[in-house]
Order: sequence, then structure tokens, then C-alpha cells
Amino acid sequence: MNNKVELIGYYGSDEIIACSAWTSTNRNLTEEKRERIPNLINMLWINGHETPFEKGMVHFLVDTDIASHIHLLKHRISSLNAESARYKELKEDKYYIPEDWPTNWQDRLQEYTKLGNTLYHECIDELEPFIGRKRAKESARFFKTYNSQIQADVSFNMRSFANFQKLRNSEHAQKEIRDIAQQMLALVHNIEGDPFEHTLKVWEKNCLYGN
Repeated sequence: MNNKVELIGYYGSDEIIACSAWTSTNRNLTEEKRERIPNLINMLWINGHETPFEKGMVHFLVDTDIASHIHLLKHRISSLNAESARYKELKEDKYYIPEDWPTNWQDRLQEYTKLGNTLYHECIDELEPFIGRKRAKESARFFKTYNSQIQADVSFNMRSFANFQKLRNSEHAQKEIRDIAQQMLALVHNIEGDPFEHTLKVWEKNCLYGN
């Protein structure tokens, strides 16, 4: 199963970010001020005035391999909560197989993963009488491989989202986390009404894709 991303919500817009910046002077919006928003967004980002961008938020549901989940945890994000094998037995046994591997190695990883999943469930069942179900569940996770998939609830403010995109939507990032970052960015681009149009433009011009 491929890693996949769903946008489940967002808050704010270029206008909200601009109004946050204008709080220090005058937040009252006129048509003339609205026309200045693209230049203001550009000026704020170029000059390192990044706090107003924290007033925008994006919220995703991600089906991700464990290795990419660890990448997500390493960022200064607003919130991350994920499916936990400590609290429940993972029944679905979802896993990720790299598409760019030769077929023989895809097959070998699949066999290895299936064996680990079988041992995971057997371990829970057989250890439970000796150490209790809670400890059996949390320790049986050692049989789960790095390509096992879990579901994560991830939200970023737009300042943190820029940092995530800069580091993970890069040719130097691991393919799996780069694919997740690209899916996230495409979903934000496709929000109806394009509320973050100018924010995304200034990022892509000045800090994404190795610029």
C-alpha cells in the first residue's frame, strides 16, 4: 500500500496572515490594503518576519510507514498524534513496499514483513497469559518492521509547514517522506479559493526545492 495523505481541515488565509502583521499598526481592511497583501506576504517572508504565518494552519491525516513517521516527529509541528500499537493490537497489518526496488527484493521484503506480522499476533496471544495483555501488546511491537504503516493525525502552522517542506520536499530527502511532503503541498494548493496563494508563491520562490 502506498503512503497517502488527506487534507481534513485548514484555518486562515493570506488575509489572516496579513491582518496579524498589521495588528501592530491598523487591522482595518480596505480594498487598497487588500491589494497590498501579495507584496506584504512577500516582504514578511523575505525579511524573516515569520510569526504572522503561524496564524494559518493545515491539518492532515496520513497513512505512513514507521520510518517516515519518525521524520514527521523530528519537525517543530503544531500537533501529531498517531495510531499506537501500545494501546491496541494492529489488526490490519498495513505495510509499504518501495516501488523503485527490483521485483525480487520487493518480494523478499513482503515475505519478511508478513512473517513479522504473523509473529507479532502470535506473540501477543502467547505472551498475554504470562505478562498481561498490555505488556504483550507493547512488547510484541518489536516484530513490526519499519515499513509497517500507521495512521497519523498531523497539523502544522504555516511557518512550520514551510520548514517541513523545505527539508522534506527536497531532492536530498528520503523518497517516502518527500512523496508525503509533495502530496501535502499539492492538497494545500488545491484548497477551494486558493486561500494561501501568495504564501505558497513566496515559499516556492525563496525556500523550496533547493532554492
